[in-house]
Amino acid sequence: MVSFVKYNWVPCLLFLLITVVAGKDIFSFEQKNNPVSEEWQAPDLNSVPYDAEGNAIRYGKELIVNTAWYFGPKGKIAAITNGMNCQNCHIEAGTKPFGNCFSAVASIYPTFRPRSGIVESIEFRINDCMQRSLNGKPIDSTSKEMQAMVAYLKWLGKNVPHGNKPIGAGTKDLAYLPRAADPVKGKLVYDATCQKCHGLNGEGQMEWDSTGYIYPPLWGEHSYNTGAGLFRISKLAGFIKCNMPYGITYKEPKLTDEEAWDVAAYIALQARPDIKFPQDWPDIKKKSIDHPFGPYADSFSELQHKYGPFAPIAAAK
Repeated sequence: MVSFVKYNWVPCLLFLLITVVAGKDIFSFEQKNNPVSEEWQAPDLNSVPYDAEGNAIRYGKELIVNTAWYFGPKGKIAAITNGMNCQNCHIEAGTKPFGNCFSAVASIYPTFRPRSGIVESIEFRINDCMQRSLNGKPIDSTSKEMQAMVAYLKWLGKNVPHGNKPIGAGTKDLAYLPRAADPVKGKLVYDATCQKCHGLNGEGQMEWDSTGYIYPPLWGEHSYNTGAGLFRISKLAGFIKCNMPYGITYKEPKLTDEEAWDVAAYIALQARPDIKFPQDWPDIKKKSIDHPFGPYADSFSELQHKYGPFAPIAAAK
């Protein structure tokens, strides 16, 4: 269970009131507007000392890179995930710009997220990924492994000013298409560009010893579930645009925006673990535009919320 620190709520409430009056949200990642002007660079792991803190940081990175070794179907600690690694979705251990980059985690968390409707800690967010992207179970927030991952994330963002979002954090937001994303066109992109690594049926490629994936499954029983962030095609399209085929960067993309949107739609069309998180979106007015499950605070269909066009939904919102 996630532990919470007890506070003297009187000064905290006064501080919150002041920030609200000033028009500032001290918690929300999505509402921050303080980008760092230069592209963030990950600190050098070789600079980490060989002491207790340094060992935790290195172990945290190891857990991000080789999650399946510890928590996959053949996990050395527990068999509680689908066999994917955190690094499959957070490229280069979360250090690649727009590769689901971790650069803003330390500067933003704890943060209010509309999906959960609460102020989330880093530990809560990690366990969210364990249950959604890794289609698994949460781990003890006080465990050595959780604390190591938190240490690594805080170390990565140690030089980012509090509340700031560096260039390249998270995934890139692509402009909406004037039409719905097209899975039929997306299949053509997938067959030409993606299947050589991810497989004809989206099954991915495993390590030689079957302990994890080199290239993750994009759908099927071993992929992320319907509660994962990348099941939203805006997130997946931005991730694909800046990182796929594997090895490209956001500065020199291979796919057009249309191709990224369409192949994201094709991937989202395929079957995967359908896991419900009934606690999500307690305020439906705050649902993401492309959240593919109702109910909604508007009159647009689930189909349009999943594939677009999104501009009319955004205008109505």
